[in-house]
Amino acid sequence: MGINKEKYGEIIDELKNKAILVAVSKTKPVEDILELFHLGQRDFGENYVQELVDKQLQLPAGIHWHFIGHLQSNKVKYIAPFVYLIHGVDSLKLLQEINKQAAKLNKTIDVLLQVHIAAEETKFGFDEKELDIFFGTGNNTLPGLKNITIKGLMGMASFTEDTATIKKEFSLLKQLFDKYASLALPNSKFQLLSMGMSSDYKLAVTEGSNMVRIGSLLFGMREKK
Repeated sequence: MGINKEKYGEIIDELKNKAILVAVSKTKPVEDILELFHLGQRDFGENYVQELVDKQLQLPAGIHWHFIGHLQSNKVKYIAPFVYLIHGVDSLKLLQEINKQAAKLNKTIDVLLQVHIAAEETKFGFDEKELDIFFGTGNNTLPGLKNITIKGLMGMASFTEDTATIKKEFSLLKQLFDKYASLALPNSKFQLLSMGMSSDYKLAVTEGSNMVRIGSLLFGMREKK
């Protein structure tokens, strides 16, 4: 199908000085990614480790690769050498593994903590109580993770056409972002709030998102993997 260049231009204009566009390129051919790269797009999001590793080898070094899927701890080592940002960090175990692999490479890896804001039980992520414990003054875990930087939060709203529900969930995530961003935390530099996809990115930006993940509007509907 190729790239919808007109829609890409519209979205870039909409997001200018408001939010970073992560083009969700999972299951899409390298030719489509390269076409978007030549239009000036630099941030691309992938969901599957092996697919990301394969594409990274074939595409320009100037691409910022975002891992936006559910990441298993035993696969962190494959993307650690080159990943730009890991979005869906949903457990302390995963965070510790990312820190471990980054330390082996003598580097720091930027991450976003995934927060469960949706009504569906299938969504992954921390809840507010867990975050309070994690960022609490009595928790000595975070200072020990010297090879990660928590750059902010990400979340996915409920899959619904009820905009009031989506708005409420995005608003909650923004409140949590502001809450933890105001704390002086080790290894934490809150700058990014990643929420909003093809169907709800406009509402997400209105509610404070500064990073959106858009795939189908740019590449067309994805093929089943």
